[in-house]
This record gives sequence, structure tokens and C-alpha cells, in this order.
Amino acid sequence: MKEQQSAKGCGGCGAALQSVNKELPGFVPASSLNTEGAICQRCFRIRNYNDAVQVSMDHDEFLRLLGGIASTDSLVVHIVDLFDFEGSMISGLQRFVGNNPVLLVVNKIDLLPKGTNYNRIRNWVQRQAKAQGLRTVDVVLCSAKKGMGFDRVVEAVEMLRGRRDVYVVGATNVGKSTLINRLISDYSDLERELTVSRFPGTTLDEIRIPLDDGHFIIDTPGIVYTSRLTELVPRGVLGALLPDKPIKSLVYQLDAGQSLFFGSLVRFDYTHGSNLSFTLYTANALKVHRTKLERADELYAQHKGVMLAPPSLEELETIPAWTRHSLRIPRGSESDVFISGLGWIRVNGTSGAQVEVYAPKGVKVLVREALI
Repeated sequence: MKEQQSAKGCGGCGAALQSVNKELPGFVPASSLNTEGAICQRCFRIRNYNDAVQVSMDHDEFLRLLGGIASTDSLVVHIVDLFDFEGSMISGLQRFVGNNPVLLVVNKIDLLPKGTNYNRIRNWVQRQAKAQGLRTVDVVLCSAKKGMGFDRVVEAVEMLRGRRDVYVVGATNVGKSTLINRLISDYSDLERELTVSRFPGTTLDEIRIPLDDGHFIIDTPGIVYTSRLTELVPRGVLGALLPDKPIKSLVYQLDAGQSLFFGSLVRFDYTHGSNLSFTLYTANALKVHRTKLERADELYAQHKGVMLAPPSLEELETIPAWTRHSLRIPRGSESDVFISGLGWIRVNGTSGAQVEVYAPKGVKVLVREALI
């Protein structure tokens, strides 16, 4: 068997070289593992193609990395996924960044239904960020995939950073690499070698990309939050979970005592309340089945992984068992039931309700102010 890890560090970022997983720091092809002066795939692509490759990091390691930002004089750019807002926000970011300004970049607005009021969305984001204790100097909505709003992001970075370094932080799969690549192309002179600065207490080094004025874009690895359904399912299931085009919202009129199945991934029970409509904001590819609550257990037992799919029966074995979440929708409120990585369910009406959500253990499920 070929050696899969080397004692050597990457010549660009210092991460331990390995040839096992392309999505983890330090990846090189096995043939280059012990080559003198080898650099990882991520550094190679930045140096030669102006292209940042996303890598991920576990939660504790990431928090140790963040711990050094407060002592710097920097602009912090926090990228979040609007489709999974609460799931992609970095919890407690404010205490790590200290007095440094935070620009909140909200990606994937192209997934919202056509005709969405973006001013309302931006105001909603500001309220949610404030509620989580994050002080932002600006909020910019964009779509990395479609290029919408990216000029505004670049302008905001240029205006807010002054003569400071720029730290770019975010969870996995929020579009961080796309922004890094745009900043590299607009502001970086990559004829110079990459410069590396190691944070104390961590084996992974961030990548410092030199800017023309002598400062740096600091590209940090994406943090992995296992509270997101998208981090728990096999790769083959992601196509049904991650929207690739604007969501076509589905409306279900439900009486208490009815259930909805989202494949075999999540179950939603409407247990108490008057007749209500619920609007589903989930990927168009994800199939939804309605049944009576009294038949829900039987239906799941007989059809999980087949009619109720994805995932398949084989894939289902790799996903944590369900945990039940009992949620009260307050009377008089306009609320969503948010399920991280799946989307959200808008409760239409203000009469109040009681619902139960079954989701894989660890997945974040909550009631929030309605986004739309």
C-alpha cells in the first residue's frame, strides 16, 4: 500500500501533506507525497491558477484559528448561505473578532422564488445577526453562482478594509472559494510567493494571499457544522437537498393529525391547531409525501428508502437516527420552521400551532421569524 501521509508540511501553508481526502487540508497526489518542497493542491491552484480550493476543518480546530483574529487590525468577511442561514452562521463569532469590523455576505439569493423583495430579506438578515450578537458594519446580498451582487461585495471590501488585512471566514459550501477567487483576481499580485503565518495551537495554517498594497487576504478553511443535514448525508443525496435553481414553493393545506415526509430524511407532523396552510421552501428535486399522522409510522416502516427516498435503504444506514423536536408556533406570529440543510416551512396564518419534526440526531431545528 502506498504511503498516505507524510511528516512533511506543505511548502505553501504548512499543513501536513496527505493523499487520502481532497477535501481536507494538505492534499497532494500520492506520487508527490514525499517530493522535496511539495505544496498541497490548494496552494498549487492559488499560486498557478488564481483559484482557491475549499478545504474544511473540524469545529474545535477552527475555533482555535479564530482565536487569533481579535488581536489583529483586520476586516472580517463572514459568508453565510441564505438557504441555510442559521446553519451556516458561525456561532459566537463576535467574541473571536473583537473590535474588528464584520462584513456579512449573504450568498445564494438566486435560490429565492422570483419576485422576492430583497430589501425585506436584507432587513431580516440584519435582525437575525443582531439577535445572535453579531455587530455588522454592512450586509451584502449576492449569488456567487450567478454573479449577482458580487461587484457590490468587492466594493464593500475595498471601502471597509482601508489599509488592513481581510479575513474571509465561513462554513463549508457557502461560496467562500468563489469570493476568494474574485478578490484574488481583482486585488492580488500572485507573481510573489505565498506568505504563511501560523496561528498558535493549530496544525493548520491559513493562506495569506498578498495584495498590491502590502496587506493580505487571509483564506481560512471552511468550518464543518454537523448540525447541518448536508454534512450528515452521503454525497449521492446532496443533489436532492441542495437547490440549483430558484425554489418553487409548495403549499400544503393541513388539518391537525397530518404528516409530511421529505423522502426518508425528515418527517413533519402537524399535531394541534386549526386548519392551516404551510409553504415549503425546499429543493425542487426533493419529493414530499403527505399522510395521516396515525399512518405515519407504518408508512415509514414499509416504504423508507424506496417510495420515501432519498436516501436509499443502504444510504439510510449511514445517517443518524431521528430525534423528535416538539415546537410551538406562537399565536399572532409570522413564523418559519427551519431545518438546517433541508430548508424551511412557512406557517401561514397567526392562529398558532403545535408541530413535531423528526430529523437526524444533531440537526438544527428551530422556529424563527418568517424570512418570506
